[in-house]
Amino acid sequence: MLAEFADVLARDKFAEIKASQINSLLAILARKSVFVDVKQPLKLFAEDPDDDIVLTTAYEGKARYIVSGDKHLMRMKEFKGIKVVTVKDMLELLKNLKE
Repeated sequence: MLAEFADVLARDKFAEIKASQINSLLAILARKSVFVDVKQPLKLFAEDPDDDIVLTTAYEGKARYIVSGDKHLMRMKEFKGIKVVTVKDMLELLKNLKE
């Protein structure tokens, strides 16, 4: 998942983010993350198997949210009780928790 996140952040649309910033963020995420051992990924998206890993990891890790802009995941809106939200939606949810 961290490698997938790094790949996404390396895309042209995130060109303003420096490699050192990406590395720092990944280091923080690695320290703060709960790692899930995925034994058998679900097979839901033949056109994008990386999405299968995201869904399987979220499910096995008992996540409540998947934060993504991926078109396949966003179309689902929810998977086995796990809500698929945008970054903007998640920031709003977190803001509301603080209030």
